[in-house]
Amino acid sequence: MEVKTNPMRHLDKLGIPYKVHTYGDVALSGTEVAETLGQDPAQVFKTLVTVGKPKCYYVFLVPVTGGLDLKKAAASVGEKSVSMIRQDELLPLTGYVHGGCSPLCTKRPMRVTIDSTAEGKDVIFFSAGKIGYQLEVSVRDLPRMMEFSFADVRKPGQT
Repeated sequence: MEVKTNPMRHLDKLGIPYKVHTYGDVALSGTEVAETLGQDPAQVFKTLVTVGKPKCYYVFLVPVTGGLDLKKAAASVGEKSVSMIRQDELLPLTGYVHGGCSPLCTKRPMRVTIDSTAEGKDVIFFSAGKIGYQLEVSVRDLPRMMEFSFADVRKPGQT
């Protein structure tokens, strides 16, 4: 039986082409996902959810090869500071579990920022909203699938 997640349905509805890549039903680190799929880790992005002011939540996509610089992230969204949400908050806020969080179709609308390294890529990969499923999408289609901005939000010295 073919699995369709909400992000896949969203892209289908918009007529945006995508490819689904699967790697099983075990949560892996981002670099393990890239390795398992045989993809360049600089093109595979992890979805990180943060909170700024009370009840102001933000989604950041950064390459799996690095981490989120919280000061840069805060500046990119006009906050004094942001912090990672607690893992037990992820499902109620987004509808996704850790390891399967997508920037698309979150329960609560959130501002999305994608690390600027994505701008130079033809395609990027991110979670399809279920552990074991990744979406491959064209960077030029990103504006049609979600509102977002590009910003340098990864930790210094990382690619």
